[in-house]
Amino acid sequence: MSASGGTRAIVAALGANLAIAASKLVAFAFSGSSSMLAEGVHSLADSGNQFLLLVGGKKAQRQASPQHPFGYGRERFIYAFLVSIVLFSIGGMFAIYEGYEKIRHPHDLEHWYWPVGVLAFAIIAEGFSFRTAIKESNGLRGTLSWTEFIRRAKAPELPVVLLEDFGALIGLVLALGGVGLSLLTGDGVWDGIGTLCIGVLLVLIALVLAAETKSLLLGEAAGADDIQKIEAAIVDGDTVPRIIHMRTLHLGPEELLIAAKIAVRHDDTATEVANAINAAEARIRAAVPIARVIYLEPDIYSEAEAAKGPDPEATPGGPTPHPAGH
Repeated sequence: MSASGGTRAIVAALGANLAIAASKLVAFAFSGSSSMLAEGVHSLADSGNQFLLLVGGKKAQRQASPQHPFGYGRERFIYAFLVSIVLFSIGGMFAIYEGYEKIRHPHDLEHWYWPVGVLAFAIIAEGFSFRTAIKESNGLRGTLSWTEFIRRAKAPELPVVLLEDFGALIGLVLALGGVGLSLLTGDGVWDGIGTLCIGVLLVLIALVLAAETKSLLLGEAAGADDIQKIEAAIVDGDTVPRIIHMRTLHLGPEELLIAAKIAVRHDDTATEVANAINAAEARIRAAVPIARVIYLEPDIYSEAEAAKGPDPEATPGGPTPHPAGH
């Protein structure tokens, strides 16, 4: 996934949210609308989230060190996880609390044209940000549905911005509905109900983000397409007749670790084995450029060993069956 595309989407969202946050807080000051206050805090939290994503992207670019020999690519996963926490705690929980208080102690809206005008402006600005995120994502998701794209994406930035902007647009509609019903009925409770719905929406989005980024933090394998390319690159039918077993792990969105035990012929010399491994590594990097760390271990393939199945002690956490493994 392109980091530049994610950065463009983040910057567009950051600019939109800062402008929207200022307008919402001004509207709250003049109208007393709790929906406007909740939405203002939501936009401030989103601005902080985008800043965290930019910081994570910058830190992930650091060179590998003796203490961190595989680099800092997972910084982007960590900061994306922090975004879900901020969205849940500051955005969602604050809005739920504010909505609850407004339902308990409703009051009439003053200067109703402020919140209505700001909401209209915010919908336009958020729509621009959402359109930018969609445009950047379309070049990467291919034939995947939006749900599959968010679940399978290894780079967290675009899924985070997409979900935030989508939630923001729905939240604005809820806020507009709450303000509108309060004006039509003269009952400020509707403004509180709209605020409460915004809070629940933000909490749900935060939980989805937390689940997806937690999976990335734990360590995800390469995608199915990349695994097929890697397998095809390793096996040339001559020097490497088959893969005994293989594991892949994302060290970062654009950094892949590959570890495989490959079969060699029993009469191959050390020089022939070394040349076979070097050639296989070159083929892997040509097929999957994000393969940065490759470990290939030669072994003599045994039908008897393959028939025993995976060794539970060979892999942390238990066996991971592989069609070509033993």
